[in-house]
Amino acid sequence: MAANTLAIGILLYFGVLYLLSKTASKTNANEAFFTANKNAPWYLVAFGMIGATLSGVTFISVPGWVQSSQLSYVQMVLGYGVGYFFIATILLPIYYKLNLVSIYEYLEVRFGSVTHKTGASFFVLSRLTGTGLRLFLVLKVFHWIALDAWQVPFWLSAGVVLFGIWLYTQKTGIKTIIYTDTIQTICMLISLGLGIYVVGSALQIEPTSIGLRWQELENTQVFFWNDWSSGQHFLKQFFAGALIAFAMTGLDQEMMQKNLSCRTLKQAQKNMFWFTLSLILVTCLFLILGVLLTAYATSKGIIVSGDHLFPVIATQSGLGHVLAYAFVFGLIAAAFSSADSSLTSLTTSVSIDLWRIDKGAKGIKQRKKIHFITAVVLWLSIVVFYYLIRDESVIKQLLLFAGYTYGPLLGLFLLGIFSNRNIKDKWVPLICISSPLLSYFISTTAKELYGFDFGFFVLALNGLLTLVMLYLSGIGLPVYQGTSPSKSTTKSSQ
Repeated sequence: MAANTLAIGILLYFGVLYLLSKTASKTNANEAFFTANKNAPWYLVAFGMIGATLSGVTFISVPGWVQSSQLSYVQMVLGYGVGYFFIATILLPIYYKLNLVSIYEYLEVRFGSVTHKTGASFFVLSRLTGTGLRLFLVLKVFHWIALDAWQVPFWLSAGVVLFGIWLYTQKTGIKTIIYTDTIQTICMLISLGLGIYVVGSALQIEPTSIGLRWQELENTQVFFWNDWSSGQHFLKQFFAGALIAFAMTGLDQEMMQKNLSCRTLKQAQKNMFWFTLSLILVTCLFLILGVLLTAYATSKGIIVSGDHLFPVIATQSGLGHVLAYAFVFGLIAAAFSSADSSLTSLTTSVSIDLWRIDKGAKGIKQRKKIHFITAVVLWLSIVVFYYLIRDESVIKQLLLFAGYTYGPLLGLFLLGIFSNRNIKDKWVPLICISSPLLSYFISTTAKELYGFDFGFFVLALNGLLTLVMLYLSGIGLPVYQGTSPSKSTTKSSQ
């Protein structure tokens, strides 16, 4: 693929999204940026969330992950459904009752201002890292495909991408993203469908013979029950999936900000139901694509693995220009649908939770400044990953890192929701920093001494340690009596 074709495609893509952002709203008020004026169509939110959740990491890493882990990821995806159910029935009612803009305002209502800022800080750290990893992976593929031929510096391509995302999100934020995510998700699904069709046709797999041919293919084991010490064991992955979904979606400002843009709680819950079904289906299709790609590579003697599997076969295996261009534009759509949401949610959390911006025109200026600074910091994180990340699949690193950063949030919210225990607010930063360190020590020691791999279940260990330490910190304190929801809405009217 020519570098100029890729460059023109990216510029056209950003041009369309910028024009869409100009027509999405006539105002740059904070109400539109943070909540889309609480008037977003639930069905667009549900559809757009598919692309935002999957991202470029899923687009590349999930198909490539099949070679090393077969279809064990299905076990985690099924667990996602359980996590989303609890989000819809437990978390969303609380968020809507308190009329929150940032979900971490709940922590101030329940525990205090130090806990509030600590929870928001962990989200900012996790989201900066996660988004940086996602964009790093996509840009690495772009350089491998074409940009290295132009000798484009990695820092420059990262800067151009972040500038484009900043440009079309800086005015109306979430109000724009609800519509751009819809377009991006459509592009991603078309690319996925074309990939399955082209590779399946090359393997001469007909729709009527899928069942028979599927049994002949390798890497198709779904459930793993035998080895309890393995990180792929069904129970570990299923419950880890439920916890990851609950934490990375329900306790994540990026994903909940879209849900909270719906007019009513019932609409938000309906959105979560359809989003859950759609996400499980689409993720399984990505795994099927991974099986087909692995089979094709084996049949043609192509030696490639991990995150390189899909890019190499799509662009260098002779399957035609349709698959190559579909892969590139699908990758762009998947990557940027996650990145623009992240930039908006980071701006929202920093503005409301950490900076506590003012109302009116002054607050708009403060939010725009924060939005720009956040884009610069995100750019820096991508450049840093360029020098740190090597061969391992990015999605594996992303999920493992999430286990350490979302564990404290999981412990905080679980204690707040399911108990009347108060805690020592000033101790929370120390507890939330100690818990991931202890989790890492325990998980590595268990693997070295006993061969027991916590895998992604480290999130449960981390959350449990946080919860226990928080609970112990509240010894001697009076029982929590509840706080008026009105006290949590100081920023909601901005």
